Amino acid sequence: MTSNNLTPTSTTQLPALSPYLGSRIFSLRFTSTARGARLARRLVAVRLDEWGVPYGTGPHETVVLVASELATNAVRHGHVPGRDFRLSLRVTGGLARVEVSDTRAERVPPRPGKLPDPGPELTDGGRGLLLVDALADRWGWCPRPGAPGKTVWAECALP
Repeated sequence: MTSNNLTPTSTTQLPALSPYLGSRIFSLRFTSTARGARLARRLVAVRLDEWGVPYGTGPHETVVLVASELATNAVRHGHVPGRDFRLSLRVTGGLARVEVSDTRAERVPPRPGKLPDPGPELTDGGRGLLLVDALADRWGWCPRPGAPGKTVWAECALP
């Protein structure tokens, strides 16, 4: 695991900080499988708890659910055989930002505010971004700079 994007095999231990103070970063590549998405969700949960956003609190559950939905979307809609997805979590002050990058450039989500209504036609999935839209304070997506694909991000306030 990496706590910093310097090298794929490096680990960086950050000094203990008061809850929600300072800046913490976790970033790691995961296999573009359901197992990779589950592992991403679990590691986000562990990191948040280590960083002072404890299990069982509203902010913890919100950020973990947002991360889970974005990772699942990367696997379901952004999967390219042989390519991984990257999840990054940054907690700075009172804000958590989750970014998930995949390598599939031709399938992009709608922009915030342009999501379809959750009608009966969404019987088999299709609600992930609706959850993100409801839970996150802000979200969006952008093309990956210098690489094929996109990054979907969401920000959640940590009161």
